Amino acid sequence: MTEMTHNFKSFDALAARQEFPILAQEIYGKPLVYLDNAASAQKPLCVIEAMRSVMQHDYANVHRGLHYLSNRSTDLFEQARHSMRQFLNAPSNETIIFTAGATDAINLVADSFLAPTIQPGDEIILTTMEHHSNIVPWHFLRERQGAVLKWVGLTEDGQLDLDAFASAITPKTKMIAVTQMSNVLGLATPIEQIMALARANNIPVLVDGCQGAVHLDTDVSALGCDFYVMSGHKLYGPTGIGVLYAKPEHLAAMRPYRGGGEMIEEVYEDRVSYASAPHKFEAGTPAIIEAIGLGAAAEYVMKLDRAAIRAHEHALAARTIAELRSMPEVTLFGGDHPRSIVSFAVAGAHPHDIATIIDRSGIAIRAGHHCAQPLMRRLNVPATARASFALYNTQEEADLFVAALKRAITMFA
Repeated sequence: MTEMTHNFKSFDALAARQEFPILAQEIYGKPLVYLDNAASAQKPLCVIEAMRSVMQHDYANVHRGLHYLSNRSTDLFEQARHSMRQFLNAPSNETIIFTAGATDAINLVADSFLAPTIQPGDEIILTTMEHHSNIVPWHFLRERQGAVLKWVGLTEDGQLDLDAFASAITPKTKMIAVTQMSNVLGLATPIEQIMALARANNIPVLVDGCQGAVHLDTDVSALGCDFYVMSGHKLYGPTGIGVLYAKPEHLAAMRPYRGGGEMIEEVYEDRVSYASAPHKFEAGTPAIIEAIGLGAAAEYVMKLDRAAIRAHEHALAARTIAELRSMPEVTLFGGDHPRSIVSFAVAGAHPHDIATIIDRSGIAIRAGHHCAQPLMRRLNVPATARASFALYNTQEEADLFVAALKRAITMFA
């Protein structure tokens, strides 16, 4: 193993691992090395306990009941909303909408905010780095209402092309939808500069924060974005829950996304009136237990030194990248930017085969197009393998991954 000088002492990953019981197990007789965090992160005990406790002691439907358990469950549910407001530094709890995930949140914005006003020829600007969840809902508007999707690509050194971004804006631009961090390249996009371009042209911006919420400091009030979406399961929380932040004026003007209980004010045979946000967008019985789990995850992360975690993750990725660069069979994707995600390909081997082989060493990585097929075409590959680091990963795990990859490569020689 090449000697490296990265500092891993600023964050105690070994101590953090004690909070994640799933990591203590063995896979195929080998210690589990979980490097699929960009897809979904593991859950700390505080999240597990929060969800267990509400099911064991507090559960009832929220908001609608007057009895003791309903009040207690409602308090916990709304505390979770408050925790997410604090996590994102949103201006009020009412700007935090619980959704089924980031995908659901983006569909909500596309349907409730943009669909009522989009006209044939109106433009939506995306980047080639977007996850399919931030592409397909806009394709719906292209298919159904004649919207035009305009794409901003990468420069030769792997950065988002801001000059092309500025050139893409026209009087017909009605939305900019952009990832905060690529789930393939680990590249943090220049959101502040994009926001400046958008403000100068009075264009609303949706930020996909699925990766950014985990690895970057996010302040939606300072950023000034119109919409921010994130998923709970990447932030050490449960699946089936996510958050949409939206500016209050947008929430007031937007039509409901789904109809049913909770989102109404009054219902008559010939008319209906709707509740105000956030309830207008939370039809039906919500994911009560999952929302409380997400609130616990946000509280957990807010107590940590996020800058130290970021430095730790970047050091692990940098060590791994340095090793992979010494292997002639390996092609790395992405520039020299600090990151927690390492995407690569091995000559003569499909990424699925690489992932399957190193899985036998107890090491979990991702392989595929990562729901980013436009980016795969830009990289001129059908798929990549991806190792993605989280706060609980260690230098030893990075080295085990590299060793397993070297063994796998010999099988294709």
